[in-house]
Amino acid sequence: MDTVKKKKNPIAIAFLAVLGMFGGLQFFNQPLEGKTVTKHIEAPREVISILENSCFNCHSNQQNLSWYDKIAPISWAVNKDVKRAREVLNFSEYNFSKGEHLGNMYAILNMMQSGKMPLHNYTLLHPSAKISQKDIDVIKKYTLSLADVNSAKKEKKNIHQNIESLKNTTPSKFPVSPNGVKYSDDYKNWKVISMSTLFDNSVRVIYGNDIAVKALETENLKPWPDGSIVVKSVWKQEKLADGEVRAGEFVNAQFMVKDSKKYTDTEGWGFAKFSGKDLHPSGKTASFAKESCIACHRQLAEKTGYLFDVPMKVKTERLIKNLQK
Repeated sequence: MDTVKKKKNPIAIAFLAVLGMFGGLQFFNQPLEGKTVTKHIEAPREVISILENSCFNCHSNQQNLSWYDKIAPISWAVNKDVKRAREVLNFSEYNFSKGEHLGNMYAILNMMQSGKMPLHNYTLLHPSAKISQKDIDVIKKYTLSLADVNSAKKEKKNIHQNIESLKNTTPSKFPVSPNGVKYSDDYKNWKVISMSTLFDNSVRVIYGNDIAVKALETENLKPWPDGSIVVKSVWKQEKLADGEVRAGEFVNAQFMVKDSKKYTDTEGWGFAKFSGKDLHPSGKTASFAKESCIACHRQLAEKTGYLFDVPMKVKTERLIKNLQK
């Protein structure tokens, strides 16, 4: 009598193999590094509640992770994201001045309004962390309350007056950011490559040096060539009696300098911000850009090579002539 051989079920074998591999991965699973809370962010309860719900799981030392966040390989991505988020902004180690706090809130609001934070892949698994329009309104109201609401009542000047005033009050020795980015007036003679406005009623003009403009014209942005410099000059809006809006009081000049060898911690870009007529640089140490700049810019790595408000090609005449009319 022939022996009847039982056929092995390939689906069952594949399932057991996957299960075995999944179980094996857990031996390489390391728990997220625990850290203590050294200083809380201070803000109204409704603001803290939004941040706790949508931000704290990554941007704090107070993680409340789901069970699936702790299982490999998901835990590997979670741990990596939390580590990077803590480096950028940690609400449990919030040792910032009032001015820095205002800057942080502007950045948070900008990321929420643009839909870049919380990350889409995070809200897919954590839908309760999604930001609503009501949440954005609460954050916006608080952020604007931190700003000097009376500054809009000051006497305004047009863009010509501000540029001349800035030239006259610029110190003989130009300031240098803690990470080595030097301020220079040269950008005022560069090509205007873009313009934008923001919810804070500002006017923003983006300039590029010759290397940056050529990179844009040839779409050579992955990566941008070393030596590229882009400067975003920010003014407050001035609204005239006839309803015309133009640039008013100078706010700051934001520099991005491409040097792939010098700025390895921030994807090859050196960030700096010089504010006010004295052009005082932001940041206390050379690592400030790693903590407060690159996280937002990383969201644009694939599209524009880490830059905001930059067109893919520049074929227009210089827009500065229109600004100065």
